[in-house]
Amino acid sequence: MNEGEGEMARRKMSYNIEGVTRRTPRHDPGLVVFFGLVILLLLGVILSPIPGKLRRKLGLSDSRPLEGKETVVRVPETKIVYQDRVVEKKVDVPPPYYQVAKGTDVAKTSKGFDYKHTVEERPGRLASGEREKDGAYEASLVFSVNRPEAAKRIDELTAMNPALEEILPDLPVMVEAAVISPFYKGLYDNKKERLKQYANRFDRVLTKHNYYDCQTMLEMEHPQSKRKVFLMQADMDVVSDGSDGDRLPEMPEEIVNSAYYQPFTSYGWPKTGTVENPMIAGWKKRLEKARERGDADEVKRLETGIADLKRRSFLIAEYDPFIVIPIDILGDRQSAWGPNVGDYVAVIYAEKIYPAIVGDGGPTFKVGEASLRLAKEINSRAGPYSRPVSDVSVTYLVFPRSSAEVWKEPDYESWRLETAKLIEEIGGLGEGYQLHQWKDLLPQKEESE
Repeated sequence: MNEGEGEMARRKMSYNIEGVTRRTPRHDPGLVVFFGLVILLLLGVILSPIPGKLRRKLGLSDSRPLEGKETVVRVPETKIVYQDRVVEKKVDVPPPYYQVAKGTDVAKTSKGFDYKHTVEERPGRLASGEREKDGAYEASLVFSVNRPEAAKRIDELTAMNPALEEILPDLPVMVEAAVISPFYKGLYDNKKERLKQYANRFDRVLTKHNYYDCQTMLEMEHPQSKRKVFLMQADMDVVSDGSDGDRLPEMPEEIVNSAYYQPFTSYGWPKTGTVENPMIAGWKKRLEKARERGDADEVKRLETGIADLKRRSFLIAEYDPFIVIPIDILGDRQSAWGPNVGDYVAVIYAEKIYPAIVGDGGPTFKVGEASLRLAKEINSRAGPYSRPVSDVSVTYLVFPRSSAEVWKEPDYESWRLETAKLIEEIGGLGEGYQLHQWKDLLPQKEESE
């Protein structure tokens, strides 16, 4: 070995690890061919559609389209939600139908219904056909209600107010010969129609409370005087309508501008003063907006209302004691016992008797509404959204055809005296009982005094 060859040998050995002899590798031709085939197979799989299918199967596909390739449709994201350790699969796809809020229990509705449900199964055909067929997957809603019978005995009336016999000593005699009024059947017929009309609208259907708001309606007559009396036993809700520029020239802005406050009552009289009804300002604003919208029907309604507010005055629920009777009953001109607007009324609750008049007409499917003034006298907590009496323990004695011939500004003392005369015609009040005396609470009345 010459000097040059020896130097090259030393350089090669310098890369070897000390104590380890370098082995010369051997190449097996069979292994080379095998690994070559494996590589070719893997490349074929990668370039085939199989990886895309696997990614979609695993929920890993990308929704972004590849350049020059067909757009990949995104598969709905699947989530696993743990609820009380029960694994539930949820697919986040907005359904084309009404969604109930999460956690809603339809068995607990605000309407007071007792909700019962069952599941029935019938044999069907292939799923592909059943999913497209009407009636294959459905739910039925059936309102099953008990129509109440009317109270017709004195013990049934006194069960709601034990003081009735003491307040009206001749009441048992009149009740004994009384007839259940056809208006009672009409009321519950109207309630049924209301349920049918809004069976699919839980926000409009009657609550259980409002369905059972009337204990009875009786047509009575005193055996000696022949004075007719329409007796109704019901609950009491609150009405807060009415306006009168002569007696109350200013009203709160929220009421004046409210689209829901009704400035009218069925009982009204020709305006006597010069001060404009405060509600007109709000109605004029709505009239202007209705004209801008081109709403002809609303324009006509508002124009008619403004003209009426300029000509007449009305009761004010916050100050005047009156009750509300269903409008269809008020419109009846056949029954001798049918209450009319302006008729005098004795409202009995517990051991108190309040004189009032029939002042307004209300919905045909509910009873037991009274003005805010009367409601607050019975229960100081009463308000537009808080009824004074929830049970059916209020007795309304209406004296049909007793309305004054000429309607005019309320005179509470006159109302009390007229009601007292009518009560005398049915035997009078029991010993120790007397009619409530209303005070005039209108602001300008206090100032003038």
